[in-house]
Amino acid sequence: MDSWIFWLILAAVLGVAEIFTLTAALGLLGAAALLTAAVAAIGLPTGIQMAAFILASVSSLILLRPVARRHLTQPPAQRFGVSALVGKPAYVTHEVTARNGRVRIGGEEWSARAYDESLVIPPGATVDVIEIEGATALVYPRE
Repeated sequence: MDSWIFWLILAAVLGVAEIFTLTAALGLLGAAALLTAAVAAIGLPTGIQMAAFILASVSSLILLRPVARRHLTQPPAQRFGVSALVGKPAYVTHEVTARNGRVRIGGEEWSARAYDESLVIPPGATVDVIEIEGATALVYPRE
């Protein structure tokens, strides 16, 4: 078997393993194996192939892996769904108590409860959404 086929198979195996593990290391090693397959296809000897693989692997793991890990662990820039409603202002449409109430958040009407159980918030008041529990907004009056 030609050595470039071996490197190509190794690159494919490492690429598939990266898909399942998301470690960012196996993908970089797969890219180094792919580069080494190109070196082997040119017809360079095995020693140079190994040196190319080691050099490409080490340099990519040292230089690129920290950047890739940072991108994998960063929280999303924007909040989506109900988490995007936390901190938004709301308008009380029906009196809000510790048990029930209704508020309008961004054009939608939500069931609501007062965040502080001792509060009774009258209709027409502006409140802040503190938390979302299921389909209920926990709100607190604005100062």
